[in-house]
This record gives sequence, structure tokens and C-alpha cells, in this order.
Amino acid sequence: MSNSSTTTTNSATVNGGISSPATAGLKAYFKTPEGRYTLHSEKSHPSTLLHYSHGKTVSQVTLANLKEKIASSTPTSSSGYSASSSVRSAAAKLLGSNNGGRALSFVGGNGANKAVAAATKTATFGSSSNGSSSPITSFDGKGMYIIYNVGDTLYISDLNSQEKDPIKSIHFASSNPVCHTFNPEAKDGHDLLIGLNSGDVYTVSLRQQLQDIGKKLVGAHHYNKDGSINNSRCTSVAWVPQVNGFFVVAHADGNVYVYEKGKDATVDSSFPLIKDPTQFSIAHAKSSKSNPISRWHICQGSINRMAFSVDGTHLAVVGRDGFLRVFDYQKELLVCGGKSYYGAILCCAWSMDGKYILTGGEDDLVQVWSMEDRKVIAWGEGHNSWVSGVAFDPYWSPPSSDSTGENVMYRFGSVGQDTQLLLWDFSMDEIVVPLRRCPPGGSPTYSAGSQSAQWDSVVPLGSLQPAPSMRDVPKLSPLVAHRVYTDPLSDLVFTQHSILTACREGHVKVWKRPGSSETILGDSETANAIEKHPIPSASGSDCK
Repeated sequence: MSNSSTTTTNSATVNGGISSPATAGLKAYFKTPEGRYTLHSEKSHPSTLLHYSHGKTVSQVTLANLKEKIASSTPTSSSGYSASSSVRSAAAKLLGSNNGGRALSFVGGNGANKAVAAATKTATFGSSSNGSSSPITSFDGKGMYIIYNVGDTLYISDLNSQEKDPIKSIHFASSNPVCHTFNPEAKDGHDLLIGLNSGDVYTVSLRQQLQDIGKKLVGAHHYNKDGSINNSRCTSVAWVPQVNGFFVVAHADGNVYVYEKGKDATVDSSFPLIKDPTQFSIAHAKSSKSNPISRWHICQGSINRMAFSVDGTHLAVVGRDGFLRVFDYQKELLVCGGKSYYGAILCCAWSMDGKYILTGGEDDLVQVWSMEDRKVIAWGEGHNSWVSGVAFDPYWSPPSSDSTGENVMYRFGSVGQDTQLLLWDFSMDEIVVPLRRCPPGGSPTYSAGSQSAQWDSVVPLGSLQPAPSMRDVPKLSPLVAHRVYTDPLSDLVFTQHSILTACREGHVKVWKRPGSSETILGDSETANAIEKHPIPSASGSDCK
């Protein structure tokens, strides 16, 4: 099943150093039909900064493409206020004059006009990081960055750099960051969305954080402060695609809240009591001045992950109760959903065309759901423990692509607590539907996967289905199985030139695609097809 190489790295050097016991014996590359993926770099964190009292949170990965900074002619100063005048001037231009006089206050006061600290390692391949502690007014932070959470800290690393240590760390004093996502198209500079274990939510400018020398958030907008709306843990956050200025936050009590970014709530934002916790319901804010603007009660148990389709039409939500639920976001209606074979569903991801959804969870399986049929159309067996992250690869194409588009093949990946990265290929035309149950007076027959509607009727709109019998659903086998780390894996992200994998302890590996040049590993085109966070990324909790 596995096409992994047999060469190990017992004494290999990675990032210029001897491999640690945690990486000893692990393979530094793996093979696929299109070629060899090689370990380009590892991103980690200073282990001395972790304290047992903070507890451990599962690390998720967000890939951020920071674009060209909008020029500002306003001179900078080292004001003692929470943000420098240069940043506030740029923010004013981006926000426009219609933001009103009650804009949310800035958080932190570390001097946003300063460059990265002198201790910060200078990244390679033309990174924007600088080792000087003096202010650099021309710093714009353009580039590709990896954001990952460990304990009470959010770390930022340069994707192109082979340095192991992060270039920036953001410390949270009273709670742990547990989920995050990035919006490269944010209009007002607040492009990074962060959810905390306490239920608090922040939006910040990633560029502004990189400019600052301190370890606290600067220029942040704070939502659900001290759990004023919902005091349960944030489990997943997502920007609403195609609509600027809105985001959604999922909580451990089964609720999702829709927020308008930058809106300062001036009235009571409470919602009515939920009449029937077992049923899906939506409540809208009583006033247009409230934020959040609506509450979606999804289920009784915890929500583990949610993800928007690329066009923003549908929202997929998976939870502790073992159900996938797919909603029409604009119409606020349940479209379809179904049950896992066993236990909770931990993660989900959309295909770029919005036709399929991946899920993974405590049944150790990866399932492929069809939006057309509104049901499971395939399941994949290969993991030996819970599946913690899934994602489609939008950059992969089969060696002989069908130009007509009728026979589309997909590549997707999964990571699990068994420490393995699995790659899968999937095409409806290549799936053989299992033996159909013999109808009365008839004979059992086989059917091609492209004729799935003939072997089972389409599931009715708005219904949640029980798990189908495994004998009635086509089975997939992984193309590649590669042991990535000694700790359980928690997330993965596909980029144009690499695959990112993260373990629960906050170590990220960057696997270079076959034929990719190191100098173009972080090409800005990557972000055009990324969802955290994608929208992860995933992405992951975008459950990344």
C-alpha cells in the first residue's frame, strides 16, 4: 500500500543540525507516482517557553499570503499609544470614512512601527524579516507565512525560510489560542482571525503583528470579550467567502455565531433561550447595532470543525455527535448530512468545485460525501487511529488529464493520530460500486460509480441520514502512507509547491513537491486556491 522510501534519517541533518530523537528513524522523503516529495524544512518552537500549567492544545496550521502593502506617506512615530500613527493612518485609509466614531479600540501597546526583534532569525529566500531592533518604516511583510498555535502562544514562521525557530510569537496571558484562519482579501487590514479556549475572539492585522517587537497582540478588535455572549471554548473560526467583513465562530456548546467585523456592539447582544436543544434553529439579533448578528444552534454536543465551500454558498459543520451537517448559508437551511460509522467526526474539507466533502474522525476512516447525491459515496481505510485532518489538493493534476472534464480525478490527503500522512486518488469513473442487494426475483449486479444515482436514490433535501452499510459503499485505498512524526498529527495544508503537516505538539514539516524549486516554494499564487484554516486550514481546526 505504501510507496514510501526505505531510507531513514537516523543521523540525517535537518535545517543544518543533527536530527533529534523525535525525528530519528523517520523518512525524509516519500514517493508518489509523480515523483519524490522531500523534507524541505521544519518549523518548531522553543520548548522552554511551554509551561505545564497552561495545558496542551492541539496545534492547527494556517497559511497566510501577505500581499503588497498599500503605500502611506504619513511619517511614523514611536507613540506610546496602542498603535503607531503610521499604522493608524494606513488603517484609516483602508477602513474609509464610513467606519463611524465608535470604532473598536486597539488592544496592546508594543509600538507597531518597530521591526522584528534582534533575536529573530533572518529568513532566507528574500524574506522580509530583519535582525535590527530599530524601526523600519518601509517594512511591509510581504511573503508566505505559517501560523500555528502551541499552548498559550501563536507562532509565525516564514514558509520559505529553512530556519526552525519562528520569526514571531504572540503570547496570550489568560487563555490559549485554539483556532485561527487568514483572509488574504481583507479590505481593512484585519486579515487574521483567532479563537481562544475562553471563547474570546480577535481579528488583527498580520502585517502589524510582524512589525511589532513585542509578544502581545497590537491593534486587535476584541469580540465576545470575557465570554459575554458565549463562554464555551471556540472550536473553529472561518471568514465568509465572497463577502467582505463577516466571519463565523463555532463553540463547544454546539452554537455558531455570525459576526460583522469591526462592528462595535452598542446594545445588548444576547439571544433568546434555545427551546429544543436537539433541533437546528437560528436566532437573529434584535437590533441592527448588535454583534454578533445571528446565532445558529447546530447540535447539543461540541462542534469540532466547520468549513465553507469556496464560493461561500454552503457551510459544512461536523461535531461530537458524529454528524456532518451541510447548510445553505444564505438561505439558512439544512441541505443534507449524515452519521459517521462510529464516534465523533473531527474534521472536514471541501473540494475546489464544491462537489465533494471530506470528513474524518474517530472511526479511523475518511469519507467522501457527494453534494449532488447528498450522501456518502466512498470511504477510505488506511489509518490505524483517529483521523484528525483532511484536505483536497487543488494543485495536483493526473498525468493524463481529461480535457473534456467529464472524468475528473481528485487528490486528497489525510493525517491521523497514528502519525501518518496518507494520500488518496479519487475518481467516480474508477469506483466500482459494491455488490447490490438482490431485489426480489432479480439478480445481483455491479454498477460503475458514475451511475451512482442508479444504485441508490438521491437523499431527500434537508434530512440527516444514518451511516450506510459499508458493503453498500465503495472502498478506497491510500496511494501513499508515510509516517511523518512520532507524535499524533493534527493538521495538513496543500500549497502550490509543498505539503504542510503538523503534529499535536506544534511541530510543522514542509514537504517539497517533486520538481519544485526551493526559491519558489512560497509563490503567492498558492493563496488563490487556499481555504484554514483552510478557510483551513484551515486549515482546521479548519476540528484547522
